[in-house]
Amino acid sequence: MGIKLQIPVLDLVIIVTYLIAMVAIGLWSTRKQKQTSDNYFLADRGLKWGMIGAALFAANISTIHLVGLAASGFNEGLVWGNFEWMATITLILLGLVFAPFYFKNRISTLPEFLERRYSPHARSFLAFMGILGALFIHIGMSMYAGAAVFQQFFGIDVYVSIIVIAVITAIYTVLGGLKAVVVTEAIQTVILLMGAVLVLVFGILALPSHGINNFAEFKSAIRPDQLSMIHTDNSHGLAWYAVMLGYPILGVWYWCTDQTIVQRVLGAKTQRDAQLGPLFAGFLKILPVFLMVLPGVLGYVLFKDQIGTNSNLTLPVLINNLVPTGLKGIIAAGLLAALMSTIAAALNSSATLVAIDIVKRMRPETTDEKQVRIGKIASVVIMLLAMVWSTQGGKYTSIFEAINSIAANLAPPITTVFLLGVFWKRGTKQAALATLIFGFTLGAIAFALDLPIFGDTKIITHNWGIPFMMQAWWLFLFCVAVFITVSLFTPKPDPESIKGLTWDHPFDVITKGKISGFADPRIIAGILLVIIITLYYFLR
Repeated sequence: MGIKLQIPVLDLVIIVTYLIAMVAIGLWSTRKQKQTSDNYFLADRGLKWGMIGAALFAANISTIHLVGLAASGFNEGLVWGNFEWMATITLILLGLVFAPFYFKNRISTLPEFLERRYSPHARSFLAFMGILGALFIHIGMSMYAGAAVFQQFFGIDVYVSIIVIAVITAIYTVLGGLKAVVVTEAIQTVILLMGAVLVLVFGILALPSHGINNFAEFKSAIRPDQLSMIHTDNSHGLAWYAVMLGYPILGVWYWCTDQTIVQRVLGAKTQRDAQLGPLFAGFLKILPVFLMVLPGVLGYVLFKDQIGTNSNLTLPVLINNLVPTGLKGIIAAGLLAALMSTIAAALNSSATLVAIDIVKRMRPETTDEKQVRIGKIASVVIMLLAMVWSTQGGKYTSIFEAINSIAANLAPPITTVFLLGVFWKRGTKQAALATLIFGFTLGAIAFALDLPIFGDTKIITHNWGIPFMMQAWWLFLFCVAVFITVSLFTPKPDPESIKGLTWDHPFDVITKGKISGFADPRIIAGILLVIIITLYYFLR
């Protein structure tokens, strides 16, 4: 298992310096803190909205996005950017609908919210699902994506990359906790965006040398609809109706109920910070369409013969052909930033779920010090398991599609119990548990049927003709039916037990409370929504 480096010394120095700096900064940021469970898992509940927004963005944008979105831009075009712009809608939901409840109830984990709204059993089951999501999606697939890129980019063996990435990220995550994760994420957001901007700029500057001198010539050189966000053809599962129906199911789970993401909001200093942080992240999510998907379209115009049928080579080919020495090291650091921030976020959230939702509940007498120690051990174990799973990433043709396909099987029951939980007071604890168990079982069956273990045939997607976005929608409808049916056949919840955990009326999200001025979260959310609608109009 040898290492065959294909990288200039200057770039290698930049990358190594970056790795050392991230570990040092992560550990330095927590040097004076006594590691209680509150500061280790929730950064002592002192995070401001700017850091929350940047950390949400960095925790989400992984190497999967940088590589996968470029590959998807090469294949189908900007339509894959729907995952970015639709995310702004669910971030608005997080800021306006869910964050007030999370902050006011001072919860430490999302399963804890389910316990207060429903029951301890619902809490335990969600914690189990959250750990699986972090292991299979956030950590495992991210490590594979990073390793695949570094093999193509630098000639480093996939398994060596996985081990190095895992060890370096685990050091500051395990030792420093959420504060170290969030501080490094804020820095990594800047580096990530710088790297993406460099690739885009160099790609645009290279167009004239390939005979592309104006926009008309550019449009004639690309595939039909490659610059359109709205498609009617569902051959890739991204027709406008599939996006409108399927994405919200994935988005509500990911942005509003997943511990890996929402943990930053739980560490907010004030309710205003808890609400404005997601909205700031919503503005940042506008950028990937231009900085990460569009370069894939440029790759098609510039290097389609070199990239051929392996679209995952799009980003490495762009970097190797367009970026000079020195700057290449910065972009590689950006790739590492994206990878490390996602893995770090998932590791810390998994540790939180194990220590607080499982161990603390089973053994209430567990001390603060022991909770932190258990969290650190859990991080290491989960990282090792994720490393094993990450070796299966090659079974999927598209890394970005892989994570969303897995999410489509995991998200529906969780989205159901959270959405109906805050908007329907009649929802019962029996319904929540039944929905989680039923939805998880059905999702696990769908996952197994669509996992191409033998050959490359996905039974549900290929044989039955139901792409993953529509799978999410149909699973969601089944889960809603179970939730409503069981709720109506079981006793109503005690009004006092769910007080402060549900909205009295759906419009209270917008109308409750006086508008506090231009900086009111509802005003900012409205501005963000108008911007998204306008962008969709111009790229329809």
